[in-house]
Amino acid sequence: MNTSTAQQSPQKATQQAVTGVQKMTPSEAFVETMVSNGVTNIFGIMGSAFMDAMDIFAPAGIRLIPVVHEQGGAHMADGYARVSGRHGVVIGQNGPGISNCVTAIAAAYWAHSPVVMITPETGTMGMGLGGFQEANQLPMFQEFTKYQGHVNNPKRMAEYTARCFDRALSEIGPTQLNIPRDYFYGEIETEIPKPQHLDRGAGGEKSLNEAAELLATAKFPVILSGGGVVMADAVEECKALAERLGAPVVNSYLHNDSFPASHPLWAGPLGYQGSKAAMKLIAQADVVVALGSRLGPFGTLPQHGMDYWPKEAKIIQIDADNKMLGLVKKISVGICGDAKAAAVALLQRLNDKKLASDATKEARAKTIADEKAAWEKELDDWTHEKDAYSLDMIEEAKKEGGKYLHPRQVLRELEKAMPEDVMVSTDIGNINSVANSYLRFEKPRSFFAPMSFGNCGYALPTIIGAKVAAPDRPAIAYAGDGAWGMSMVEIMTCVRHDIPVTAVVFHNRQWGAEKKNQVDFYNRRFVAGELDNQSFAAIAEAMGATGFVVDKLEDVGPTLKKAVDMQMNEGKTCVIEIMCTRELGDPFRRDALSKPVRFLDKYKDYV
Repeated sequence: MNTSTAQQSPQKATQQAVTGVQKMTPSEAFVETMVSNGVTNIFGIMGSAFMDAMDIFAPAGIRLIPVVHEQGGAHMADGYARVSGRHGVVIGQNGPGISNCVTAIAAAYWAHSPVVMITPETGTMGMGLGGFQEANQLPMFQEFTKYQGHVNNPKRMAEYTARCFDRALSEIGPTQLNIPRDYFYGEIETEIPKPQHLDRGAGGEKSLNEAAELLATAKFPVILSGGGVVMADAVEECKALAERLGAPVVNSYLHNDSFPASHPLWAGPLGYQGSKAAMKLIAQADVVVALGSRLGPFGTLPQHGMDYWPKEAKIIQIDADNKMLGLVKKISVGICGDAKAAAVALLQRLNDKKLASDATKEARAKTIADEKAAWEKELDDWTHEKDAYSLDMIEEAKKEGGKYLHPRQVLRELEKAMPEDVMVSTDIGNINSVANSYLRFEKPRSFFAPMSFGNCGYALPTIIGAKVAAPDRPAIAYAGDGAWGMSMVEIMTCVRHDIPVTAVVFHNRQWGAEKKNQVDFYNRRFVAGELDNQSFAAIAEAMGATGFVVDKLEDVGPTLKKAVDMQMNEGKTCVIEIMCTRELGDPFRRDALSKPVRFLDKYKDYV
């Protein structure tokens, strides 16, 4: 470990915030409030705007982890929060350092991560004069934060800092703490507030009773287990409810860790490149329990040629945010409550009832098993994409010496080689999205994706943050070569600061998701989609990591196992560059495109 990192390591003594009204500087009030909230790690890049506070991070037991780019730092805070269930914290220099974080905070917003974005600002006496690195920083984040606190007086430093940390947990999402840089200095008398933790209930008695009555009459109930199940640590309660009902459980889109894959009632994820078994089963539902899910529109779109959402089913939606109830889908019962508490309350009510679904529980169990077996066989047989373009690309790969691997075969081999207790993050893109069919987990807080914001450059920094939060768990990132180019410099963060992770890079020399649209809608007129890449394994070696190039299918699983072993036992960061064909999965946004229409003569051939 280098000297600068060692100096920023937290103290071994237990953090203890000061109590009572005391004289201190605003910087001390800011740092002590973070200590009160249990902050031990902050991601970001140092800057003069907050240097007075940064100077006392280490004696307060707070480690500042320097990143290569602030967007990566905010993604790391997101990953840290999603694994730990605690605050993820990111900080940067006013102006450009702060504006670099906007994309990552937006991703954290849609993941409902309790990230606190600390934004030191231009000094109060220079604001509005167009000075160096000046920016109006609150409007940048207003769409992607649950609360924005602006310190308008140094004496209120602890108050606003505490409120931002409290709101991030209570509102389940990012908050912004904006601090004019001159407000870190001076002398104040203040008291450090104690954290306020909201105790969420199960929901209203009336709505819970209505939901229980509806479930008692259901003949084919299905549970949709969402991100709220993960955040509420409600997997066991979800299991108990599912077992009482004999209901298949489907994961909401990109929440494959919200129910254990080994459970006989698990059916797999809905949404893009999800499980056909899950889709066929929910299509039969007469009552759907959306447990901890906002029922986002992208996660229920038709897929695999199936418009599977049950149009006539009664929907019971349970969400901690009342504004989500009935927003996307028409619901029969809305319960504003904690997923864990609501599942317990429903189970208590159902235990005393005779259920219509009891009579068909055995037959339903067989249906679930049969659909899952059929889907697994289809995945086993689905070794490559079968559309005309992909078949052409397979032939092209053969002419190039057969050194390129079929993505689906690769994903299946990676799935088989996954270690226990693994954490996986996936970037946006074609192969990464197909991975949704293959990623299965046994415990929550294991799967991370950019959700409906869909930004590139997400996977690597997010898994770095996850690794900081859970250093004893294997951490693996999936990225396509396009998205990898946006984030791979954070490999230097791993190497510099001893945060070992494993990255799998699918090298297919293209922006695959958008290229599929040019195949399907624009007669294979390819514009700006081709990538001429250097060796990512070699670049990883140059950054101090270990690089592997895989161009044989039989090497995929063993290489992943070797890389994870090096991560866990040697503290090594590894990049596995997998040479893939240019096959393409289903179009990512078929709902948003149509065949082109042209009116001008010079464009008449472009239809």
